[in-house]
Amino acid sequence: MTYVPGTQEWLDQVDEDIVDPDRAIVDPHHHLWPPGGALPYGLDELHADTGAGHRVVRTVFVECGAAHDIDRPEEFRPVGETEFVAGESARDPSHLIGGIVARADLRAPNLDEVLDAHAEAGGELFKGIRHALSSAEHPDVLRIPGRAPRDLAHDGDFRRGVARLGDRGLTYDTWHYHYQQRDFIDLARAVPGTTMVLDHFGTPLGVGPYADQRDEIRAQWREELAEVARCPNVVAKLGGLAMPDNGFGWDVAPKPPTSDEFVAEQRDFYLHAIDCFGPDRCMFESNFPVDRWSLSYKVLWNALKKIAAQFSDAEQDAMFSGTASRVYRL
Repeated sequence: MTYVPGTQEWLDQVDEDIVDPDRAIVDPHHHLWPPGGALPYGLDELHADTGAGHRVVRTVFVECGAAHDIDRPEEFRPVGETEFVAGESARDPSHLIGGIVARADLRAPNLDEVLDAHAEAGGELFKGIRHALSSAEHPDVLRIPGRAPRDLAHDGDFRRGVARLGDRGLTYDTWHYHYQQRDFIDLARAVPGTTMVLDHFGTPLGVGPYADQRDEIRAQWREELAEVARCPNVVAKLGGLAMPDNGFGWDVAPKPPTSDEFVAEQRDFYLHAIDCFGPDRCMFESNFPVDRWSLSYKVLWNALKKIAAQFSDAEQDAMFSGTASRVYRL
């Protein structure tokens, strides 16, 4: 029987025993959408994934355009998302969600008022802001095209906003593409007082016009990631490479990959990042439900544990929970 990729029936074709089931995990990157949102993923679906066998003790929600309040002035609309996630956390007896990385336009002249509104809505869950740099050169070939202005990282108002996050003890997350890595390096050097979180390795693309440039892109990515890591204010989220736009093709395959198949394809990306940043500046992430288009939560964390197995227990603890807990003040 043929199943539709990304559905539960398709994911269930690959079932595995849990690797290292007692290892505590803080998943520092997932999304939620209310009913009718971009993807069908709410608190119940999050618990189904995190409760599938791995010991996930806490998570961090990262903005995704969910539940914006269109009745508010534009710069305050993302506060509705923070209210939504804080409400989901409040009704969850386990309080699994331990942090919220919200959305704000860091160029806004009233940025402090917006951040105050997020702090009021999210309380102690509010940890930082993601105003992504992702600017798609070929949006028509991407499943999730980023629509930021191409020069956002160099915008003076934006840089002042990123600096203001550091002043307030908040983190700055970014998602961008491989060809924007040098823009991010410039930003990290220009605003050294703000802790910055690099999401998804800097997304080396592998579809459309990038599909036949994979070797060149990987070589450039390796060199520039090492340069990113020389910015001491940057930490790295390791995950998100199973997004369809990375070009591994699992989202259109008859079956999802096993953890061993995942490791064979992606181990080198992970080990290079860990070598550049060190375990104390790396945190494994799920990027669910986006990466759910390619494989299950259970299989993903099995693969990450297999990649990390060569490191000491203390180094594994850092990458699976310690770095995320420290950076997001969980």
